[in-house]
Amino acid sequence: MKKKQNPKSWQPATKMVRGGRLQSQFGETSEALFLNSSFTYDTAEEGEARFTGELPGFKYGRYSHPNLAMVEERLALMEDAEAAVVTASGMAAVFAALMCQLKTGDHVAASKVLFSSCHYIITQLLPRFGITYSLVDGTDMAGWKKAITRKTRCVFIETPANPTLELVDIAAVAALCKKTGTCLIIDNVFATPLLQHPLKLGADVVVYSTTKHIDGQGRTLGGAILGTRKFIDDIVMPFVRHTGPHMSPFNAWLLLKSLETLELRVTKHCDNAEALAALLEKHPKVSRLVYPGLKTHPQYAIAKKQMSRGGPMIVFELTGGKKAAFRFMNALSIVDISNNLGNAKSLVTHPASTTHASLGAAELKRLGITDGMIRLSVGIEDIADLKKDIGDALRAV
Repeated sequence: MKKKQNPKSWQPATKMVRGGRLQSQFGETSEALFLNSSFTYDTAEEGEARFTGELPGFKYGRYSHPNLAMVEERLALMEDAEAAVVTASGMAAVFAALMCQLKTGDHVAASKVLFSSCHYIITQLLPRFGITYSLVDGTDMAGWKKAITRKTRCVFIETPANPTLELVDIAAVAALCKKTGTCLIIDNVFATPLLQHPLKLGADVVVYSTTKHIDGQGRTLGGAILGTRKFIDDIVMPFVRHTGPHMSPFNAWLLLKSLETLELRVTKHCDNAEALAALLEKHPKVSRLVYPGLKTHPQYAIAKKQMSRGGPMIVFELTGGKKAAFRFMNALSIVDISNNLGNAKSLVTHPASTTHASLGAAELKRLGITDGMIRLSVGIEDIADLKKDIGDALRAV
C-alpha cells in the first residue's frame, strides 16, 4: 500500500476495493494468490525474531498468510473494527468467538431464535464443559436484564434472527452488558456489514458467515470475527492458532474479489427485496409477511434505529402449511430451492424441514417457525423476472 494512503478515511466502497491490499514487486492490479503452507527466512536469527514478534512477517499458514492478512484488514476497515480473524466457516467463527473466552462455571445468555447450529453449540456443546446458558426472548428487555448477571461471560445475539427476522435492540442490550462486564457478540449476517454496525451500537464482537453476502456467489465457506485489537490478538488468536480453523489462501483470495462488489450487490439485493416485500404483503395467499423495512414488522422502530435499510431477507407464511409451502417452492422456475442464503441468485428455504428441523416440533412451535413459513433470500436478478416467478408460483398454491 502506498505510504500516503489513509484507508480509514475512505468511504465503504473504496475500502472494499482497496483496503488491505498488498502488492508484490510485479505491481499486479489483482491481488496475487499465495498457495503455500509455510515461509522461509534468510537467517536463523530472522526466524527467531519472527516467532518472538520482534520482526513482522509470516511464519506458517495455520497462523496467517498474505491472502488471509489482506482479507482480514479489508473486513476490519469495512466494519470500522480494530482487527479481524477470518475462519474456514461461519460456524467456526461463532464457536471460536465463544470458546476462546469461556471456562467452566461461566454463563452464556443468547436470544432464543438462533440458527440451528448456533442453538446446538449453546444448548448442547457448552454444557459439556460446565458452561450454563439462558435463552431469552430477544424483544423482552426485562428478560435480558434478568438473564445477564456477573456470571454471564458472553451474550450471543442474531439480529435480524434466522429465520424469523426478529430484531433485538443492540444498544439496549449492550448497556446491560457494560454494567456486568459481559462480552456482547452480534451475529450480523442477515444485516450485512453495510446495513447495520453493531460495534458502533455498543457490541464488543461481530461475527459473520462470509459464505453469505460477503462472498455472495456461492463459491466459498468462511467466517469472520471482528473486535478490538486486544481481543483479537490476546484472546482469539491463541485459540485460533492452536486449533486451526483459519481460511485457506484460495478462499481468502476469492473473498477479496467478492468484497470489491459487495456494496453494489447489497444495494441491488435491498432494492429487489423491498419490491418483493411490497408485492407479498398484499397477496391474499400470504397469511403473514415479515420484513424489517416495512412498518408492519413487529420491531420496526428498532429497524429504523439500527438498520439503514430493510435488508436482503424476507420471511412469509402461506395459508395451507407445509403442503402449500412445498407447492409454491416446486412451482418456482427462476428462484432456486436451497438451504443457503446471501447468494447473487435468489434462494428459497423451508426452515422447518431443513435448516431448523433438528430443533424438533415443540421447539419450532415455541420459536414461531411454522410449517407454512418460507425464507426468501433475494438475489440480484431483474426484479420483473422475480415478480413474475413468485407471482406464478403463488397462483399454483
